[in-house]
Amino acid sequence: MTPEQSTVLVVDDDISVREALSDLFQSVGLMVEAYASAQEFLKNPPRDGPCCLVLDVRLPGKSGLDFQHELNESDVRLPIIFLTGHGDIPMSVRAMKAGAVEFLTKPFREQDLLDAVHAALARDRLNREDEQLLSTLRQRLASLTPREQAILALVAAGRRNKQIAFEIGTSEVTVKVHRTNLMRKMQASSLADLITMANKLGIPEKPSPI
Repeated sequence: MTPEQSTVLVVDDDISVREALSDLFQSVGLMVEAYASAQEFLKNPPRDGPCCLVLDVRLPGKSGLDFQHELNESDVRLPIIFLTGHGDIPMSVRAMKAGAVEFLTKPFREQDLLDAVHAALARDRLNREDEQLLSTLRQRLASLTPREQAILALVAAGRRNKQIAFEIGTSEVTVKVHRTNLMRKMQASSLADLITMANKLGIPEKPSPI
């Protein structure tokens, strides 16, 4: 992704701050969408693509920290940079523990904010790549037959072909055929690759008691 395809989402109730931040981010080639409140943001969700949220802590209605909590509860993985003129240590600790990229106290250096934004955008790109990979793996998993899915789980748990054959009540030759088929469908280049895929899908690697 190029910087021009990245968007900084600014949420601040002070229009002068929104305009100043928009000018700053646009000066380095970033797109900007600005909102006066968390409620306005929720009513007008951003366009798709790499983005991060520059969020004022003190907002009318829902506070920035409460908004962060709401996004986390909704499983919205949006990197957040907090800005505040009235920050304290407990507040910053709460924000960082909840996953914030940075917590900056006004006045702050513009370069510090830009550095934080670039770090947040890089994190969002990685998150999106992970989500796309997981979606692809789920599609491949869905293409497996129930027997192939069962064998995949046993392979990921460290079972050998002979053990798998005993557990599912078939021959070792049949297990080898199923393994070949599921490797092809999952597009795994090796056993290690297959196990990595299984782990991303939440299929346990550790063997369960027989």
